Amino acid sequence: MRALVDLGNEPRVLGERATSVVRGGLAAAAVGFAAALALGALSAQGWRGFFFAYLHAWLYFASLALGALFFVMLQHLTNAGWSVVVRRLAEGMASTLPLLALLFLPIVAGVGELFHWSHAEAVAADPLLQWKSGYLNIPFFLVRCALYLGVWAWLARFFVGRSLAQDTSGDLAHTVAMRRRAAPGMFLFAFTVTFAAFDLLMSLDPHWYSTMLGVYYFAGCAVGFFAALVVFTYLVQRAGLLRRAITREHYHDLGKLLFAFTVFWAYISFSQFMLMWYANIPEETVFYLHRQEHGWGWVGLALVVGHFLLPFLVLLSRAPKRRKGALAAAAGWLLAMHWLDLYWFIIPVGSEHATVNWASLALTVGLGGALLARLLWGARSVSLVPEKDPRLLESLTFENA
Repeated sequence: MRALVDLGNEPRVLGERATSVVRGGLAAAAVGFAAALALGALSAQGWRGFFFAYLHAWLYFASLALGALFFVMLQHLTNAGWSVVVRRLAEGMASTLPLLALLFLPIVAGVGELFHWSHAEAVAADPLLQWKSGYLNIPFFLVRCALYLGVWAWLARFFVGRSLAQDTSGDLAHTVAMRRRAAPGMFLFAFTVTFAAFDLLMSLDPHWYSTMLGVYYFAGCAVGFFAALVVFTYLVQRAGLLRRAITREHYHDLGKLLFAFTVFWAYISFSQFMLMWYANIPEETVFYLHRQEHGWGWVGLALVVGHFLLPFLVLLSRAPKRRKGALAAAAGWLLAMHWLDLYWFIIPVGSEHATVNWASLALTVGLGGALLARLLWGARSVSLVPEKDPRLLESLTFENA
């Protein structure tokens, strides 16, 4: 079946362009992991700092891939047409979830260093941990994590696989199948992301709890993904691809979504803080008390300014959303702030004083390089546009009101 829309001769396949970047990604992965292992071996903390750094870097990149999966399912759920030309880029990001499942193994190896509740002697000396032991125990924890990773990998493979299959066959049944699976997929996504946040973030301090943490992590996933998609789209066009297919109208909508979820993240963050401050319950306030001492308060202040106030002012007006360079710069800044947000959340559990965890930086380079290599290797021979999607013409001619 011929393509439903003639895209002309515009380049839309990475081809050999991807090869050098894949090699660079693999080199960055090797250097990053080697540096992190060396830092872990030489650290005065032993391997504890390494595993906290690894959890931080893994959750950062998992958030970008999960945000991409959410976006892909949302477009099918709403039968959106405007986003078709950028959806394949999001599918590429979501396709890294199976590799992220494999890269979860070091976290399994570091359970004893990361989670206080994993030690029998700690549980025996703490009535609260005894009460929570039916949920917080290593076998059940690993089963739950396997469930989360399996669901995410399966959803990614289904939606990406169907989309690529439609490029070959042009069968509209693929669109119908993806639309039908999107709603139950969203329920699975919401359930697994919420409980993964509880297990991998909240249980780092088993005496603290927040019913809003799942939404907090999801908000970070959305901000991180939309920022990454803007940067990814900008770089793809700089490489000479999709320059006519993706217009400033699409950037404008991506900018609106990035702005909206930046405000949503700020709303959830402030709501969580305000409710705990107002209630003044020790089990809740201990989280923020620690992050206001020993230099961590400055990191929190940097997030208030850098993750909300500055992006809010920059993205509030129409003009920056319609200028590729300005929007990409703002998106790159928010990617850094999202990284700092997770750093502020995770690293204080393993480090009393605010310091630079060099292993976190090294592992960010290492994991980022590996995932970038996987993304581009998988995308090198496929079209960066879903060529036979029935809504492609609507996307190509899309204009904001």
